[in-house]
Amino acid sequence: MSNLLVIKAHPLTATESRSLAILDTFVSSYKENQPESQVTILDIFEEEIPEIDKALFEAWGKAASNQELSAEESAKLTRFNELTEQFVNADKIVIANALWNLNIPTRLKAWIDTVVVKGKTFKYSETGPVGLATDKKLLHIQSNGGSFHGSDPATQYIKTIFGFMGVTDINHIFIEGVDHQPENAETIIAAAKEEAVKLAKVF
Repeated sequence: MSNLLVIKAHPLTATESRSLAILDTFVSSYKENQPESQVTILDIFEEEIPEIDKALFEAWGKAASNQELSAEESAKLTRFNELTEQFVNADKIVIANALWNLNIPTRLKAWIDTVVVKGKTFKYSETGPVGLATDKKLLHIQSNGGSFHGSDPATQYIKTIFGFMGVTDINHIFIEGVDHQPENAETIIAAAKEEAVKLAKVF
């Protein structure tokens, strides 16, 4: 049985967010076509996502030297590790986000920081870093006001960081140009939904 991890990286709902609307279309079709697959949805704007900050560095330092952790530090490390293991245990990952100021949302970056973990998703060898997540596949769904065709910094970052972890089987669905071509909005969204349904059958 496969395990699909869905990352909702937008604070609005599917009725307000184009990327989440396409995500809903994909997930619904995926469940119909692959009912045996386990689907886990993580809404990173609703659930706790620890950020790498001074407190987390201090907690890591205490843990490494076997010092007693405060309840808050322990909870933060536990949650961070839970998110790491959730990703490690997934076979397939879907990320849906909007392009904000040419980049991904900061909450999505915080989540990515919980899964790019030495010894879990990559390691260092004599020749450099080696990705350990080579058995995973990724679908990236992104809405853009303009049209970039995958050349935007956010998409390039997603490809680079997941490639660093060894994920090379990456598909993209772009809902782009709606703000610049509002007269074509329905056509653009319909095409993205059609692509989502198509991918859901084989992902």
